[in-house]
Amino acid sequence: MLPDRFLRQILDNQTTAVLLLDDQLKVSYINPAAEMLLAVSGQRVLHQHVDGLFHDTALAHDSLENAASNAHPFTKREAQLQLGNGQSLMVDYSVTPIVTGGHNWLLLEMHLRDRLLRITREEAQMSKQEVTRTLVRGLAHEIKNPLGGIRGAAQLLARELPETGLRDYTDVIIAEADRLRSLVDSMLGPYRPPQLKPINIHQITERVCSLIEAETQGQLKLQRDYDPSIPDLLGDSEQLIQAVLNIVRNAMQAIAGAGSLEHGRITLRTRTLRQFTIGQHRHRLVCRLQIIDNGPGIPADMLDSIFYPMVSGRADGTGLGLAITQNIISQHQGLIECESQPGLTQFTLFLPLEPASGETPNDAR
Repeated sequence: MLPDRFLRQILDNQTTAVLLLDDQLKVSYINPAAEMLLAVSGQRVLHQHVDGLFHDTALAHDSLENAASNAHPFTKREAQLQLGNGQSLMVDYSVTPIVTGGHNWLLLEMHLRDRLLRITREEAQMSKQEVTRTLVRGLAHEIKNPLGGIRGAAQLLARELPETGLRDYTDVIIAEADRLRSLVDSMLGPYRPPQLKPINIHQITERVCSLIEAETQGQLKLQRDYDPSIPDLLGDSEQLIQAVLNIVRNAMQAIAGAGSLEHGRITLRTRTLRQFTIGQHRHRLVCRLQIIDNGPGIPADMLDSIFYPMVSGRADGTGLGLAITQNIISQHQGLIECESQPGLTQFTLFLPLEPASGETPNDAR
């Protein structure tokens, strides 16, 4: 028979969140995966009632009591748990009664659903964005070639025109060709790969805040909610400033378009996340930057396409800002998400604070 110490070591190394409850629904054991999932310390929650860890529905609580008293196992799918820190999680969990030594125990196993759903959604989003990016780049190059010919022909024609006044027309052709070329270059995004250097995320956000405060002359309220313990990340400061500025400026313009800037508010919030998956890579530590505004929100029919080029909710918008932002964040091996409803729009940027498992800093692109 295997020793108890070895069995405990197996449970401690499980990636599944496991708790053992006594017949009073108090915690007798919690493994590290459950500590991470529920954001608690194992030493502190031992012998505490399970209600102190999370709250499901009253019916689910009754099911736990029934399982403890009548040895009735059950499984619940897509349960929405409210943690003690206010966080909400969607999980699948199963409860298995164990009777040993005259005592009733409950083995509780949890599987996070939020993460699986988010990874599936991210993979689909990144796949669509990669296809769109490839299409746009191919189209942009096809447009740039004839534009160069048109501009060159207009210059040659201007030299041959007998009257100086007629050159006004060729000047229009040249100016419009240059404007279109600039637009196409914007669609292509940054010309160079990011120059990665250690930088603190708050240097980025403070630079953006100073620019927005100058543009709005201090009329717009900017709130900082920073975690000062976030370590430096490897990033290109100029590109990241451009990425964050595009989002904050969009929020500012949306607020201004809906009314007075004095009633507007933009919050920049930074936190760290542990064991976070972006695409195919799992990162031990990730910086999360949330940009939240109280503007009119993004129309529901546009929400799935806002990161595509030429999609804009403003009549005078180019629809390139968010596409460029998404491209910059992708080049930093990061991810960007958006949630919006009237009065509350939230963009979330996830940026790795270290290379993914199996990578070295030189692998970062």
